[in-house]
Amino acid sequence: MYPSAPPDAYNKFSAGAPPTAPPPATYQLPTMNTPRTGGGLTRWSTGLFHCMDDPGNCLITCVCPCITFGQVADIVDKGTCPCLASGTVYALICASTAMGCLYSCFYRSKMRAQFDLEEGDCPDFLVHFCCEYCALCQEYRELKNRGFDLGIGWAANADRQRRGVTGASVMGAPGIPVGMMR
Repeated sequence: MYPSAPPDAYNKFSAGAPPTAPPPATYQLPTMNTPRTGGGLTRWSTGLFHCMDDPGNCLITCVCPCITFGQVADIVDKGTCPCLASGTVYALICASTAMGCLYSCFYRSKMRAQFDLEEGDCPDFLVHFCCEYCALCQEYRELKNRGFDLGIGWAANADRQRRGVTGASVMGAPGIPVGMMR
């Protein structure tokens, strides 16, 4: 009567098995000791306006963006300028000129170069000028999705990699089974 459609022709959220969760992320620092390989540019792991993918970071960035900037800058600078110093410089620039975006856009460019990320439709300075908090949140999420624990800084991340530690879990907190997530 009706021709049968291939299984992938149906909407994946209709009847049938629920969508599968992605495999758990492993803790790898891809550009720490390994050279970048040639090839095309990669996409950001999350969009610019996906701030609520990490509501905790979104709140911290809205209240005190110098914290998020300091954490991102510490990882991007590979520990040469600590989180506190970068965050303080950013806060002073914001307090004196209200143009911290001019400072933070350089770190976005530096991060894109390190991870071969595409620039997108707007240049980095324009992204930071128009959407400073969203840009900081996106950079934070990108580093987090690449296996960095931004709360411990570059030195501790490098030490974890040297020791071969996989996964960045909170001490004492049980893992959440994939089947229990909504």
